[in-house]
Amino acid sequence: MIPQRTATSSTLTLHVNDTAHTVTVDHRATVLDVLREQLHLTGSKKGCDHGQCGACTVLLEGRRANSCLLLAVAYDGAHLTTVEGLGDEERLHPLQEAFHERDAFQCGYCTPGQIVSGVGMLCEAAEGHPSHATSPEALQWATGAPAELNRDEIRERMSGNICRCGAYPHIVEAIEDVTDHALRHRGTAPHRTDAGADAGTDADSGTDARTDAVPAR
Repeated sequence: MIPQRTATSSTLTLHVNDTAHTVTVDHRATVLDVLREQLHLTGSKKGCDHGQCGACTVLLEGRRANSCLLLAVAYDGAHLTTVEGLGDEERLHPLQEAFHERDAFQCGYCTPGQIVSGVGMLCEAAEGHPSHATSPEALQWATGAPAELNRDEIRERMSGNICRCGAYPHIVEAIEDVTDHALRHRGTAPHRTDAGADAGTDADSGTDARTDAVPAR
């Protein structure tokens, strides 16, 4: 298809979950609008529509992004991963399995964004990116090695995703499960010092992923 542009719309291609989609979009349309209304990928949810709740989180070129804030016309040729691209009915993503096993959701509306954000967060931690909860000592001796994820780190890194049902304790546990599994798989699992921490402590975050997660299949 030959790209076309008018005063109010443009034709562009988005690579979503390893599939190229050529669509004509209104210049005011967001990536979230295109995903839901034109590509019928409804896993990404419209919560606040202001980039404050995280329900619409996708991976844009492997990094977390609020799709409700992205004007689609600016992302011609971009590669996106939505929750539909993390697993399928026969083989769920490890974080999806952990959410199910830990019952880390109630109404489920925020869950897709939580899981996608968790996958992105764990990839960031695996690359050694610090957070505001990272201790000054760890920053001083930063070597680019995978960041250690305790509960404070997980809560801080997931603070952009809101769960109005308050399922944060189980969300944190699900992420811990996936993180520990990945570390054990590499034979470097640390002894968790906060295992006895109050699982009921309110967190301003909560969601999904694993340290060695690959954003797309």
